[in-house]
Amino acid sequence: MGGVISVDDPKWIEPFSGLSEVQFARLVALVWRRGGDVQRGRPWRLSLAGRVVLVAAFWRTNLTLRQVAPLFGVSKSAADRILDHLAPLLAIAPARRPRKDTVCIVDGTLVPTRDRTIAASSKDYRYSTNVQVVIDANSRLVVAISLPLPGSRNDCRAFTESGVHRACRGAATIADGGCQGTGLIIPHRKRRGQTHLSPQQEAENAVHRRARARVEHALSRLKNGKILRDCRLKGSGVHQALLGIARLHNMALTR
Repeated sequence: MGGVISVDDPKWIEPFSGLSEVQFARLVALVWRRGGDVQRGRPWRLSLAGRVVLVAAFWRTNLTLRQVAPLFGVSKSAADRILDHLAPLLAIAPARRPRKDTVCIVDGTLVPTRDRTIAASSKDYRYSTNVQVVIDANSRLVVAISLPLPGSRNDCRAFTESGVHRACRGAATIADGGCQGTGLIIPHRKRRGQTHLSPQQEAENAVHRRARARVEHALSRLKNGKILRDCRLKGSGVHQALLGIARLHNMALTR
């Protein structure tokens, strides 16, 4: 069975991975070093590069595997095997302890998902998970993504309960006003009886907003992976998709 999409034609790489040919080659080399080409059982019909594009296309388009598989000339069961094998290898590495001069930015986002064991009805009345994303303020790379929590959980609790706070330990961390009491850097707010902020506070809030815009832009780019707009994966699949899409995002920012 022949497929429509082949990695031998470079034109398919950027639309599905968001990477240039050089960046994609580095990604495939990374997956190979992690054991992506280890053969177990039946031989792979697709090359390692072809399998990486298949997984990226699944995340990018949010088509079902039954729809994606024929595009690459493989069966649905083969596409399942490819996803199960490569998704963990595409994940970003666990965050290292940040240097003292590192500035992190954290924000939460809702990922609609159909697995109600990890989701809850959230403020937009959809069943969603709350995911905390931490980026390096200087490089704009994603350094950590939390485990999904029910979407009804507020960011203040999700930051600590998800464990993502450990990636920010020892580093100055910027967050929005919903993270009061966490020790993070949040904007100034009017106190009881205060009618307006001082000019210095207003100026500091403007700087804070400009800094936080970086994590908003990162979240927007992550959600180019349409699977994060309506995720059908269950259990750890949601988290693996987030980690893998973060890897693609980071590779795209790396020259």
